[in-house]
Amino acid sequence: TVTAIKQGYEDWLRHKADNEVNGAPVYVVRSGGLVKTRSKNIRVGDIVRVAKDETFPADLVLLSSDREHGCCYVTTASLDGETNLKTHIAVPETAVLQSVANLDKLVAVIECQQPEADLYRFVGRITISHQIEEIVRPLGPESLLLRGARLKNTKEIFGVAVYTGMETKMALNYKSKSQKRSAVEKSMNSFLIIYLIILLCEAVLSTILKYTWQSEEKWNEPWYNQQTDHERNSSKILRFISDFLAFLVLYNFIIPISLYVTVEMQKFLGSFFIGWDLDLYHEETNEKAQVNTSDLNEELGQVEYVFTDKTGTLTENVMQFRECSINGLKYQEINGRLVPEGLIEDFSDGVPPSLTYEEELFLKALCLCHTVQINNDQTDGICDSPWGSNGLPSELEYYASSPDEKALVEAARRAGVVFTGANAESMQLKSGGK
Repeated sequence: TVTAIKQGYEDWLRHKADNEVNGAPVYVVRSGGLVKTRSKNIRVGDIVRVAKDETFPADLVLLSSDREHGCCYVTTASLDGETNLKTHIAVPETAVLQSVANLDKLVAVIECQQPEADLYRFVGRITISHQIEEIVRPLGPESLLLRGARLKNTKEIFGVAVYTGMETKMALNYKSKSQKRSAVEKSMNSFLIIYLIILLCEAVLSTILKYTWQSEEKWNEPWYNQQTDHERNSSKILRFISDFLAFLVLYNFIIPISLYVTVEMQKFLGSFFIGWDLDLYHEETNEKAQVNTSDLNEELGQVEYVFTDKTGTLTENVMQFRECSINGLKYQEINGRLVPEGLIEDFSDGVPPSLTYEEELFLKALCLCHTVQINNDQTDGICDSPWGSNGLPSELEYYASSPDEKALVEAARRAGVVFTGANAESMQLKSGGK
């Protein structure tokens, strides 16, 4: 009963979380304007608007974004665990449709494959009716925004829903909840079998000893336990079974029923302590640890084997610049200044001195050879003032598909060479405020 109540409560929590996701507000294009609705009401063919840092409510084909060439950046950490930014691009004919009115007038047909669970496979085509001709463009994974992914470094995008509900790739990768048992519970079940065997043996042995003892006439009917006529005339087999069951009831205390109740209560209460643990609190997202099921609480940290690939997906994937080699000389970063190995300097005024030619050339190479983007909220292509009032580079927010590139560009900024933005034809840097 205790186990049923605990699992019922956890199922109710999961049901509540599902309702929150299905009832999340979204905006769709209808009748020339944006209409607010719920995520569960999205149908195939609806044009959905998604803003920055929001998750996609369905599998969408990207139509347009506020960025140049209709591209956008997303993270799929909740799908495949990768935290780097991924670039998605709209077809040129729809990328120019950045207003709700123009999107509402769009006449197009999307043909795509049947839903499948593979996150990295998508084949389709879009046929756009343009004046008197039809334009056909292929669609691939770079055009598909998966449900559960999050929009980054893009103010807003518009996409048309192609898979919804249980047909989305995220839903197709769901696995039904199986009854998992911890090592403690498995060992308890093993001991329980042993106790049951002992109980049966005790009951059988006691029943046999009873009839052996009563085989002597003087012990058959003691004065304190006289048999009735019905008992004397009843079948011996029935009497044996009745005595066997009686001994089972007498010896049943050997089965630790209360132990199972105690363990279930410990699991249930332990899930609350996990949520209250401040060491498991993530300050950046203001989220605490959430226990979806308490069946395996005692398994946390009990790791015997670790399998990983060369990409290092077990790490946080946050890179920090440590040192580099310039013209064969090893440099370290000290107070925002590249210092040769063995030379320790302290720049108390906080303003880094001028760079040597080799150092500046190296930092410029770092600032030019990358795919880093600047937060649209801070700059629109080119930043005019990347330097603060104290002469140090201001804190531009960089985004990159590779954390290595982001770490190198940020290190160059601290050293005095700042990547300030880029457009389709050029890139701009600031070195020493120039």
